[in-house]
Amino acid sequence: MEVHREVVDKDLLEKSKELAEGADYGARRLSGPLFYVSAGVALAMSCFQLYTAIFGALTGTIQRSIHLTFAIILCFLFFPMTKKSKTRGIPFYDLILAAIGGFGALYVTLFYADLVKRIGNPTPMDVIMGVVTILFVLESARRAIGFPLPLISGLFIAYAFLGPYLPELLAHRGYGFRRVIDHLYLTMEGIFGVPLWVSSTFVFAFVLFGAILEKTGAMDFFMKMAFSLVGHTRGGPAKVAVVSSAFMGTISGSGVANVVTTGSVTIPLMKRLGFKPEIAGAIETAASGNGQLMPPVMGAAAFIMAEFLGIPYLNVVVAAALPAVIDQLALLGAVHLLSVKFGLKGIPRKDLPKFLPILIRGLHFVVPIGVLLYYLIIKRATPLTSAAAGIVATILIFFIQEMLKGSGLGNFAKKGTESHQIDPLSPFISFFTNMADAMYKAARMMAGIGATCACAGIVVGIVTLTGAGLNMTNIIIGLSGGNLYFGLFLTMVTCLILGMGVPTTANYVIMATIMAPALKAMNPDVPLIAIHLFVFYFGILADGTPPVCVAAYAAAGIAGADPLKTGINAFKLDMRTFLLPFMFITAPAMLLINTTFMEAAWIFISASIGMYALAASMQGFLLTDLRWYERIVLFASAVAMVKPGVITDAMGLAGFTLIYFLQRRALRRPTI
Repeated sequence: MEVHREVVDKDLLEKSKELAEGADYGARRLSGPLFYVSAGVALAMSCFQLYTAIFGALTGTIQRSIHLTFAIILCFLFFPMTKKSKTRGIPFYDLILAAIGGFGALYVTLFYADLVKRIGNPTPMDVIMGVVTILFVLESARRAIGFPLPLISGLFIAYAFLGPYLPELLAHRGYGFRRVIDHLYLTMEGIFGVPLWVSSTFVFAFVLFGAILEKTGAMDFFMKMAFSLVGHTRGGPAKVAVVSSAFMGTISGSGVANVVTTGSVTIPLMKRLGFKPEIAGAIETAASGNGQLMPPVMGAAAFIMAEFLGIPYLNVVVAAALPAVIDQLALLGAVHLLSVKFGLKGIPRKDLPKFLPILIRGLHFVVPIGVLLYYLIIKRATPLTSAAAGIVATILIFFIQEMLKGSGLGNFAKKGTESHQIDPLSPFISFFTNMADAMYKAARMMAGIGATCACAGIVVGIVTLTGAGLNMTNIIIGLSGGNLYFGLFLTMVTCLILGMGVPTTANYVIMATIMAPALKAMNPDVPLIAIHLFVFYFGILADGTPPVCVAAYAAAGIAGADPLKTGINAFKLDMRTFLLPFMFITAPAMLLINTTFMEAAWIFISASIGMYALAASMQGFLLTDLRWYERIVLFASAVAMVKPGVITDAMGLAGFTLIYFLQRRALRRPTI
């Protein structure tokens, strides 16, 4: 038996895939002429993005305008107006709305030369097109991700007009209708601001890279690698979920996509070994969310972070690397403790793929990732150039693979190929068909992301126009009494609440715009990147917080479990991560800031042990069931060890060692 071919209930898997695709790609399933029209628009978007990734982006405003044009059109084509709307066709009014919204965004490109001359003095037509585009951005975002973000953006727009009538702490002089539209539509500080710039360049390139790499079969290779590495250990499939999601998270950056890709294999195996359905779904949900923390992709928010901070993206990757690895090890530890607690075994080695043969046969899948990292780390190229190099390498690998498949040569050939006459055109047809499908899916996914980034840009634009950031800083400092830790707590709670209805990227943009300046003002000595990573981490955690956690719903569908119970159990597993972001602030050395190799190595060791202690405290189990006071001691030890420092590490290790020996003695104690 080959475990990677484990069969899952087709109906459950299909429902989960529909849920996941609805979240990432839109709920409509088209056929006939409408499919070809919408697919043509999607392919045109990917071709435009691929061209600008390889040969260089256009002028900033034009690049963003064309990107937003495609995003709005595709949102109206693929995302229905309501959940009750039909998904097998496109109503005529959506076709008309797509054309109007697309023209509103494209207007900036068509009349760019004239608009540049009259920024600050828009004509009536400019204002009309601005209003149209803003309304369509709000509606596109609503269709793609729901009401919360458009509602927040709408409140900020209202804030621009109502400033003089608000309490003193929030008041500003107020702005006229024409000025607000001009700022949001004709400058690069509103909907065409940094979030949309990142979406139209770096993010699309990385999403396209992942989509093409997936078509090569790389995901199956990573899954087999994970099985060969940890499948035989206690609770093997659960650990495979963690390892494979870490692999795939570096490519896709999508928690929901990770759940469906890896969960369709790991969740049934976890259930077969004895995990309860809601626990199996929770482990996959937590693992897939963790995948978004893994460099180099880290979702769109990491690219926006680099732009906000004005630093190379590589600096963000380096700062995020150590906490991400520590967090992955902590999740592995939590899964191991659950497996021991429930007495679960691994998969027999004879049923697992062998590591070396899998690695040798799949080395070509590593080449594109190697090219990406080479350009990003060694050559220190921009993320866009690095992603373009990775895309080119992936296309070449994919083309060679398809040619070898078609010729019947090497390990790529299917059994029995030699007994049939080979069609010389079939490899080319297969290559172009799969490439088109990858580009089609990348564009569908990016439609929602583009609309979200434009909508988040409205918030940023109003903040820069009105100076609301300073007002919010005063409010946060007032509420926290100037205490940094209470300010961090308020930020965490706000992130979690906001993230229940707002995607990670938009959550990060809003919180980084409003809360980060306040936290920096409370303690100017804290590195700004530490504050931004704090916000980013809690944005990721918010994405998996019940009751709104799409990844948990997808995992529950595959597991045949209750979605809310799955989400709650996933949240319990994620609780171990809540400690790390606070350490970014109190101990920036964890982000490899002003530290040496030996210090970083010790931080890695002590923090990993600390996170394992935290996982044990949360699960109530180390070697056997923990008593209440043992859980408290382990929690305190975890906090001490995660915070770098000789004294805190010594205290934490002493506490952990004490509980370990108490647990050893409890195991030897005869049961009655």
